[in-house]
Amino acid sequence: MESDFPKSSLFSSDQRLCSAQILDPSQVRARIEVAVIKFLNALSSPTPAISSLPLICRKSSNSDVRCGLLSDVSSVFLSHSFFSRSFLRAGHAKAFIRVWKVMEMCFQILSQGKLVTQRELFYKLLCDSPNYFSSQRDANRAVQDVVALLRCTRNSLGIIASSRGTIIGRLSIKNQEGDVVDCSGLGPAGYAISGDLNLLSKLEFHSDARYIIVVEKDAIFQRLAEDCLFNLVPCILITAKGYPDIATRFLLFRLNQTFSELPILGLVDWNPAGLAILSTYKYGSIAMGLESYRYACNIKWLGLRKDDLQMLPQLAFIKLKPRDLQIAKSLMSSKTLQETYRAELTAMVEKGHRVEIEALYFRGFNFLSQYIATKIVKSDYI
Repeated sequence: MESDFPKSSLFSSDQRLCSAQILDPSQVRARIEVAVIKFLNALSSPTPAISSLPLICRKSSNSDVRCGLLSDVSSVFLSHSFFSRSFLRAGHAKAFIRVWKVMEMCFQILSQGKLVTQRELFYKLLCDSPNYFSSQRDANRAVQDVVALLRCTRNSLGIIASSRGTIIGRLSIKNQEGDVVDCSGLGPAGYAISGDLNLLSKLEFHSDARYIIVVEKDAIFQRLAEDCLFNLVPCILITAKGYPDIATRFLLFRLNQTFSELPILGLVDWNPAGLAILSTYKYGSIAMGLESYRYACNIKWLGLRKDDLQMLPQLAFIKLKPRDLQIAKSLMSSKTLQETYRAELTAMVEKGHRVEIEALYFRGFNFLSQYIATKIVKSDYI
């Protein structure tokens, strides 16, 4: 496959790790123009043809794990295996056209110097091309196809993340205008994380925290903010309110770069979905393997874990659903899952139950902060 790489791809890069580059608008427009020219040349050749689009394969069979040379961070990346979007292949015609529609829209966005969220992009595509974009999923897949074709990040395409993330605690944030926000003085809702990665890259941070705690759920985040956990344990609290968006992951990565000595600890439900969320922060994801590996960080699992379950009543145990088992199966096949995490996942499946963080409230509403502080003091994280 590697020997065919120059013939198979529009744009070259490292022969092992295949990545999406961070490019200026003019460079992205140039790549779109190259794609159009190649397409028109194929149509006007002596043997006219509708050329297929060579895209990097976004499947586990084309993924691998790399370990940092100067850090203990491991991440998922995609290699150079291709599949083609073909107008002539059954079931591919609409997906083929969607790629061109998204590239057209991105060219316009970049030419106007604008940024749009993926949700805004979908509604614009829905208005202009309702026969091709009937759901947000259609737009999301087409955007990832464009990333895989042009080898540039979503942000480079003028598409910003719809961030859900918030942050609070022992952290001061200074923006480009010189305004400073003290995150310890905010209400429980915290500081909203912008979806513009370019803006996030220019923020300056100051902190006297000793830990960074990533919280899976917004309700738990707000409880810890109300309890001022960051005064009990000098820490920064951050949440993406569920599965992590790229902006929250990027901000966490920036905090990790700025305060590399601070341990990053994850507080998630004891279920396959919680472990999947933790793994995305830790290793990145295959679906966004061309760019998400950049934001991987060495997060440790604080809780909930199987050793914590003995303090909870039987009422706290919820039967695993088919979706839980499906996620567990996917995680078990992952190349990245470390043995201690695999043991936790095996215990979930064998018990056939899951436990949510809120189960700790059986011990009282104040117990959650005490639980976290105790585990941190004992360095009880993996």
